[in-house]
Amino acid sequence: MFSSRIWSLLADSFWKILLPGLTATIPLTVISFSLAMVIAVCVAMVQFANVKVLKQLCRFYIWIFRGTPLLVQLFVVFYGFPKLGILMEPFPAAVLVFSLNEGAYSAETIRAALEAVPVGQLEAGYCVGLNYLQIMRRIILPQAMRTAFPPLSNSLIAMVKDTSLAANITVTEMFMATQRIVARTHEPLLLYIEVGLIYLLFSTVLTKLQSWGEKKLNAHRRKAG
Repeated sequence: MFSSRIWSLLADSFWKILLPGLTATIPLTVISFSLAMVIAVCVAMVQFANVKVLKQLCRFYIWIFRGTPLLVQLFVVFYGFPKLGILMEPFPAAVLVFSLNEGAYSAETIRAALEAVPVGQLEAGYCVGLNYLQIMRRIILPQAMRTAFPPLSNSLIAMVKDTSLAANITVTEMFMATQRIVARTHEPLLLYIEVGLIYLLFSTVLTKLQSWGEKKLNAHRRKAG
């Protein structure tokens, strides 16, 4: 059984870990994922439109960010860019890297969802006098985003956990807070399990929201049908 000292340590450290989770981990995830969605939609639409030069640039961007480790990207931006005279604070550097990295993965998800929409939808839009952008905004994208919702939700959950890598560039999020407590108390096993459970809590909440969102989308599809 745990001693009273262990219980006291876990209770005291819980709030010291959770607070950076609410003030750093969650904001980092929300901001980065929101920017990633903007990037992903733009990149996916360029590829779907098949504009050759722009499509090749998008493919190059996706190739770079999907083909290199996220941790290496963080180190290049935070520790490497200063050699070029580009200095960034830890949090903005993490947002930049997470946004670009997730944008590359999500762009492929959205591109596949766009291509899954029957081509007749595009043709029907032209027949009623809509231009390309209007068709994409009103007809194609809404259908594609419903298809992409489950994998994008999984990507969001994965990003919550990936934010722990930001500790390597001195972002004071949950994992770094835990490391500092471990260095002071010398209780790595219990404290790392505790932070793991807090990540699990965040992921569980997002999983429940994903399930709720999918039910809403399925209900909308049945009504539309």
